[in-house]
Amino acid sequence: MTQSVPQPVAIAISGTYSTGKTTTTEALSLATGIPTIQARSAREILFDLTPEKNFQHLDARELLALGLRRLEERIHGEALAASNGCFLSDGSVLNEWVYGRVRMIVGLNPGAPLLERALRRIAGFGARRFTERYLDAYGTVVKERAKRLYTCFVHLPVEFPMDPDGHRPVSERYRTLSDTLLLDTVNELGIPCAVVRGTLSERIAAIVDHYRLPLAMPIEDAVRLARERIGASRDALHERWLATREQPSIVRRMRYASRY
Repeated sequence: MTQSVPQPVAIAISGTYSTGKTTTTEALSLATGIPTIQARSAREILFDLTPEKNFQHLDARELLALGLRRLEERIHGEALAASNGCFLSDGSVLNEWVYGRVRMIVGLNPGAPLLERALRRIAGFGARRFTERYLDAYGTVVKERAKRLYTCFVHLPVEFPMDPDGHRPVSERYRTLSDTLLLDTVNELGIPCAVVRGTLSERIAAIVDHYRLPLAMPIEDAVRLARERIGASRDALHERWLATREQPSIVRRMRYASRY
C-alpha cells in the first residue's frame, strides 16, 4: 500500500547492528535526491573518546559518553538538515537508547567471552539500578524528539548474520532484542513505519513506492554508487583501526571487565 508523506519529509532508516542502514540510506539519498544528515558513526567517535580501546572493552561510563556524543552529533546534523527541508537519517535518536536498554538485559559487552561478561555483571551489581533509571530518563527525551521530528520510519529487520568485521560488540540475541524494541517503540509512538526487506535494490524500490518519493537517478545506479562509497569509507576506517589498535593482554582484558 502506497502512502504519500507530507513535505518537508524526515525519514529515519531504522534497524539494529548490521542490517544495512548506512548503505540503504546512502542509496535512497542518491536515488531520490533527498540529502542525508552528516554525523559520524559510533566507530569514528570511538577513536576520539577512547583511542586505546575496542567497543568490547568499554565500561558503562564510556558507553554512555559514546551514546551521548552520538546523540549530540545526530541532533546537530538533523537540525541543520531540517532547516534546509527534507532529510534522511541513518538510524534515529532512538538507537543509542535502545542499545543501552538491551545491554541491561544481556550485559554491557554481549560479544565478550563468558568470563568477561560474568565479571562485568558482578562489578555492576551496585550501579545497575541507577543506570536503568538514567536510561529511562534518556528514553523520555529521545522518544519525544523522535515523535516531534520524524515524518516516518523505514525499519530494516534482521535478515542475515552479522558482518564479522571485528567491530560490532554484540551477539545475535542482542540484535534480536534491539530489533524488537526499536520496532515496538516506533509503533508505540504512532509514527508511520514501513518494514522493508529484500536486496538493496528491492528495498529502495519498496521505499520509493510506499512513500511515493521522486526519483532523481535510476535505482540500480544509486545502489552501485552507494556500495562503492560506503565500501571505500569502511575500508579507510578499518585501515585506521588496524593501525591504532593492539589486542589487549588477558590481564588487561580482565582489568577492563572488573569495571562497570
